[in-house]
Amino acid sequence: MVRSTFRSAAILAAFTALLLISCGCFRKHKYENPITKDTQQPDKVLYDSAIEDIEHGRYERSRLTLQTLMNTYDTSEFLAKAKLAVADSWYREGGAHGFAQAEAEYKDFILFYPSMEEAAEAQEKVCKMQYQQMDKSDRDPMHSLRAEDECKQLLVQFPNSKFAPEAQQLLRNIQEVLADAEFKVGAFYRTKGSYPAAANRLRALTDQFPLYSQADEALWNLADSYQRMGDRFENQQVAAYTKLVSEYPLSPRVDAAKGMLTEMNRPVPAADPVAEARMKYERENRTKVGMLSNVLDVFGNHPDTSAAAKSGTPQMEGLRPTVPVSIPASAAGSLGVSADVSAAIATDSSALDKNPDARANPPAGGAAAGAEAGTGQAATAVPDNTPPPTNHPFKPKKAKKVKAAKKSAKPAPAQPASAPAPVQPGAMPGQPGSAPGGAPAGTPQP
Repeated sequence: MVRSTFRSAAILAAFTALLLISCGCFRKHKYENPITKDTQQPDKVLYDSAIEDIEHGRYERSRLTLQTLMNTYDTSEFLAKAKLAVADSWYREGGAHGFAQAEAEYKDFILFYPSMEEAAEAQEKVCKMQYQQMDKSDRDPMHSLRAEDECKQLLVQFPNSKFAPEAQQLLRNIQEVLADAEFKVGAFYRTKGSYPAAANRLRALTDQFPLYSQADEALWNLADSYQRMGDRFENQQVAAYTKLVSEYPLSPRVDAAKGMLTEMNRPVPAADPVAEARMKYERENRTKVGMLSNVLDVFGNHPDTSAAAKSGTPQMEGLRPTVPVSIPASAAGSLGVSADVSAAIATDSSALDKNPDARANPPAGGAAAGAEAGTGQAATAVPDNTPPPTNHPFKPKKAKKVKAAKKSAKPAPAQPASAPAPVQPGAMPGQPGSAPGGAPAGTPQP
C-alpha cells in the first residue's frame, strides 16, 4: 500500500515537472532591448543583473536593481534603457495591476524620450495591453475604446515606425469588435419593432465602419427599417440599397437589393471595381477558425476577430453619435438656436460702478415676451405691482407704543334706539333712507 502511494506521488511529480517544462516556466525568455556594449562599468553591471532577473521572471528584484541604478547614477548613459526596462518588467508580469503600472511607465518614457526608437515600441505595447484586455462585443467596451485610441496615437505620432503596419491591423480588429456591438444593438431594436432606433444605429455603423465584415447585412437591415417606417423615408431606403449594390458587389444580398430598386423604379448602380477587388482579397485571406476554437470561444472572454478585414485603411475617427432621420429638423436644432456661451474680458474697470444695475430693470413679461417672439403676435404685458426699491430700511414700531395706543383708544358711544334713522333724499319706499310708513323722503308726518 505504501509502495503504491509512493509510486503514484512520483508519477504525479514527474508529470507536473514535464508540464512546467513544456509550458516554458523554467525557460529563459530573452529580453527584447538589451545593451550590447561590453563594459564593466558599475551602472552597466547593475543593468545586466536586472535584465537577467527579468529574463528569469524575478520582476520585483529587477525593479529594485534598476531603481538603484537610476538613483545612484543619474547621469548614466543607460538611464533611458533602465527606465524602459522597468516598464517592460511590469508588462511581462501582466495582470490588471501590472498592465496599469506598465502603461504609466511607458507613457513617462514617451514623454521624456520621444525621439528614441524605443518610444514607438512603448506606444505599441500600450496598445497591445489594452487589446489583450478587450471583452466580447456584447460586453463592456471600455478596453476596446482605449485600445482604439492608443493604436490611433501610434499611427499619428509614429507614422513611419516599423510598428505602424501591425498597429493598423490591430485597429481593424478593434473596429470589427466595436462595429459588431453596434450591429447587435441595431438588430435588437429592429426585433423589438423600434425601427427609428434601429435605423439610426445601422446608419452610423455603415457610414463610420465600412470595413466591417457584416456591413452588407447591416445595409439590408437598414433599408428594411426605413421601409417599415413609412413612405416618406423612401429616399433613405433607396440610398441604402444603392450603397449595398455599389460598395459590396459580392454580397449575397445584392440580387435582392437590385430587385427592390427595379421595383421602385430607381436606377441600379454599377459595382465599384475597387470594392469588388477588396472583397475578393478578404475572402481569400480570411482567417479560418477550427471547431475546437469555436467551442472554446464560448467560455473565453476575448472577442473573435477572425472575420476582421485584412486590407483597407481603418477609420481614424471614432464612432460618433448621430441624430435619427425621424426627428424633425426643428427638434434637431436646425433653427439656429445655439447653446454656446461666449465671454470677454472687460477693458473698462469702472463699468461696474457706472453702468445701471440690471436687476433694477427686469425684462417685461418673460413668458409673454417669449410667446410674442415664438408666434409673432402681440402679447399683453403683465403689470408689475412690485413696489419700487427704497433706501429707507423698515423700522418696526416699538411694542410699548403699540400697547399705549391700544389703551388710549375708546369705543364710540352708541346711538339711542328711538332715534330716527337719517333720511336720504330720493330714497325709494321700503328701502333704507325712506320715511316711516313708506312715504317718500321729505314728506312731513302727521
